Amino acid sequence: MTKSKVTINQLFAKKQAGEKLAMLTCYDYSSALIMSQSEVELILVGDSAAMVMHGENSTLPIDTQTMAQHVRAVSKGAPNKFIIGDMPFLSYRKSLDENMQAVELLMKAGAHAIKLEGVAGNETLIKHIVESGIPVMGHLGLTPQSVNQFGGFKVQGKSADDQARIIEEAKTLESLGCFSVVLECVPDELTQELVKHTNMITIGIGAGAAVDGQVLVLQDMLGYSSTFSPKFLRRYLNTEQLFLNAFNAYVKDVKEKKYPDESEQY
Repeated sequence: MTKSKVTINQLFAKKQAGEKLAMLTCYDYSSALIMSQSEVELILVGDSAAMVMHGENSTLPIDTQTMAQHVRAVSKGAPNKFIIGDMPFLSYRKSLDENMQAVELLMKAGAHAIKLEGVAGNETLIKHIVESGIPVMGHLGLTPQSVNQFGGFKVQGKSADDQARIIEEAKTLESLGCFSVVLECVPDELTQELVKHTNMITIGIGAGAAVDGQVLVLQDMLGYSSTFSPKFLRRYLNTEQLFLNAFNAYVKDVKEKKYPDESEQY
């Protein structure tokens, strides 16, 4: 079990040693408490909380205050993990003062780093955040906050031009001081080429095996829904069925007056 605190230096040491890193999303205290006892090194408190925890159709509706609440809950449950707080939609596309206030909220809630999507227009902010002593994780490929611009959740970097652009964006992120980058839904050939051009920690989701580590959404890998089945997803549990079985067993015991029994009464 990974009980000692995970640091950024340890993450780079593992990368240099060729050890793959494991990251999962997490949004609540109870799940984080369990995850704190696992071998998972990194926790992403992602803006995917908008969809997973709040039932939205995209990541766009969630705000920084709500994200900070999720970060605070996770940091209390898993203080030994390296926690990345996701900057929500438009929270880093305003004035520098407003952008840094959003960063401050997430860091003071317990994040050890922040993540933001894209490069163009973010250069000055990224440099300022890094110079403020805050680790920054980039995000390239399918960036969900740009879903309307992409016309849906689609694989990115298929053409030679797009692949060259994404590689250049990764180089820019590194030059600005980012310690890591998430690559989402890009061809394996692009990932294999990109990792040759960066010393950042690369984390993939639907980006093949050449990255330094992988990330999945907690509820997806636990099988909360049988209807969500992207190609990259591997389910490690059928939680949906386990929950249904437990719910129905409880209802049956209540209906048949088997719960509570004498041992469960005061």
